[in-house]
Amino acid sequence: MLGLSIDSVYSHIGWMKRIEEKFGVQIPFPIIADADMKVAKLFGMIHEGESSTEAVRAVLIMNPEQKLRAILQYSLSNGRNIDEIIRLIDALQTSTKHGVATPANWRLGDAVIVPPPLTKEEADKRLEQKGMECRDWFFCTKKVS
Repeated sequence: MLGLSIDSVYSHIGWMKRIEEKFGVQIPFPIIADADMKVAKLFGMIHEGESSTEAVRAVLIMNPEQKLRAILQYSLSNGRNIDEIIRLIDALQTSTKHGVATPANWRLGDAVIVPPPLTKEEADKRLEQKGMECRDWFFCTKKVS
């Protein structure tokens, strides 16, 4: 985890010291200074109408291969939803590990969506498989651990 800000390194130091002093919280991750806004612009974090000199609040989730998997962006006036960020990371990791999809509002322990079969033979066998709940040959769910 790391932070990105278009402010200077010195303002980052002051901000981290103030957060620790006033709220008793230490920032456990590095913060990158992006004073020329190259990275913020690259990831679409400068929004016309919000500000031309401030980046919107954004969370970018990348996998270990540095492939961008999700972007959540928030208005400058609104905070992030940490529960949703954790839910999304759990869903991305589950999808990758098990080769499945996760439905809306999915949480760890909920059933996942099994990809549809690619042949008629697979479709015929699928309805007989144990451990899956099928609404039709193309839509089945199962629990994973």
